[in-house]
Amino acid sequence: MPYHDLREYLTELKKRNLLTVVDREIKLETELMPLVRLQFRGLDESKRTGFLFTNVHDSKGKHFDAGVCTGVLSSSMEIYAAGMDCKPDEVSDRFTKAIEHPIDPKVVESAKCQEVVITGKDLETKGLSEIPFPVEIPGYSCQVRTTTAFVTKDIETGIQNAGTYSGQVFGPKKILWEVHRGSHGFMHLRKAAAKSKTMDAAIVIGGPPYLQYTAAAKVPYGVDELSVAGGIAGEPIEVVKCKTVDLVVPASAEYVIEGKVSVSDFEPQTPFGEYTGYVAADVESQWCPVMEVTAVTHRKDKPIFQTIISQMPPSESSKLRQVAYGSAFTKFLRNDCGLPGVRKVAFLESSGSWQYCVIQIDKDSPTDSMRALVCASGYAADIGKVFVAVDTDIDPFDADSVNWALSFRMQPHRDIQFIRGKTAHLDPSVFVYGQTDSNSGYRESSAILIDATRKSDYPPTSLPKKEYMEKAKGIWEELKLPGLSLKQPWYGYNLEKWTPEYERYANMIINGEHFKVGAELDKKRVKKNILEK
Repeated sequence: MPYHDLREYLTELKKRNLLTVVDREIKLETELMPLVRLQFRGLDESKRTGFLFTNVHDSKGKHFDAGVCTGVLSSSMEIYAAGMDCKPDEVSDRFTKAIEHPIDPKVVESAKCQEVVITGKDLETKGLSEIPFPVEIPGYSCQVRTTTAFVTKDIETGIQNAGTYSGQVFGPKKILWEVHRGSHGFMHLRKAAAKSKTMDAAIVIGGPPYLQYTAAAKVPYGVDELSVAGGIAGEPIEVVKCKTVDLVVPASAEYVIEGKVSVSDFEPQTPFGEYTGYVAADVESQWCPVMEVTAVTHRKDKPIFQTIISQMPPSESSKLRQVAYGSAFTKFLRNDCGLPGVRKVAFLESSGSWQYCVIQIDKDSPTDSMRALVCASGYAADIGKVFVAVDTDIDPFDADSVNWALSFRMQPHRDIQFIRGKTAHLDPSVFVYGQTDSNSGYRESSAILIDATRKSDYPPTSLPKKEYMEKAKGIWEELKLPGLSLKQPWYGYNLEKWTPEYERYANMIINGEHFKVGAELDKKRVKKNILEK
């Protein structure tokens, strides 16, 4: 059964032992995020959980009648699969099918997310000040923010978009919208600027997990993420009309922040931690549009502020992007670019799941791998700096496996191309000392395309055959040795360069007949002058 709100989902995570509930007092500014961060720096992915804090207060001693949860969407692949209500190996296909077969949302008249409505003068003392915003990286964060689905609308088509943008809270009615210039949300703002002084916006916090998954994906422009969320759920997402702006939002959300984004008023953003693993301080130098909050609505019964833990990878956001981007790129390459041999697309978490893209492909022709690389590099101007194509025996999610292919299946002079015309968002490497900055929000980046697939016949991998490794695995378990986490390849397999004669020799060695192999080699002996050049 699909989840209808955040609370149903948290209940399921708790049943699966994938949620840690913290009832002790926790300070928002200095304790909450550092506690959650520890699992990303010190635990294997399989041991990570989501966190729900039920007793939070701020540095001024204020206790909130609200909870905070983070890490509940994608701290691990197991948690992500729980949110999609499927098995881990089914997530990508489920995502791809939802993009191909969206289900439009269903409008309802009343909603849990509007049990409490705060507007007008009440926003000065209530509203944002009652939401428990945690500080993400105490000591370096110069802001607090929402990092969830930010809903806007194309005023020409009426089609909504939900993107995972940050809303930086700097006043009881003031939010700066961190939106980079190539995003769908900024395209909406440009269209609004031609006809109006402001654009309607709504920040959705909580609700069914499906919207947050789709908001993080690169869904094609003009496709409503709420419809894709319905495709994942297998039924329409119930939505309600906002109170002060012309948008619809999930009826079961915990909080909704409504507002008007100015098309002309911009303010500089202060430093904050980002997915690059660095603090964005004088890196973006991008000015943020100002959003004036017109309403805050929320549930009556102790609403839960949900946020995504990002910054240094691996993090919740790197896993969120890894799955969402990989699914969107797989669908694009297979269906839209006519490359059915594409098996998987992986964005490595060490790059924040943004810059390092690996395409696993079964080539029909020698040029398929480079075609896939070129197409992937053009899918989104701001995604991808390193693109690598690998064969189907390489695990695209495992950096060691990919590096093995890079080391022994490609030649730099033959298999690498460079392209320009990409754009950088928060990547500090685009800066050059002494270079002036136009503050335009655009910075040219480039990409490297590497074909690390086999170009000719290869010998077998140098590992024992599968049956012998499986027998060894059984003995390992019988001896109760430490639990294994086997990487591909963990057993040997034939590629193209292996003859029946070699196979016969190998079987003779297994049977202890190495002297007989030596006798056969004697018959092939020749004399050579080692001094000859």
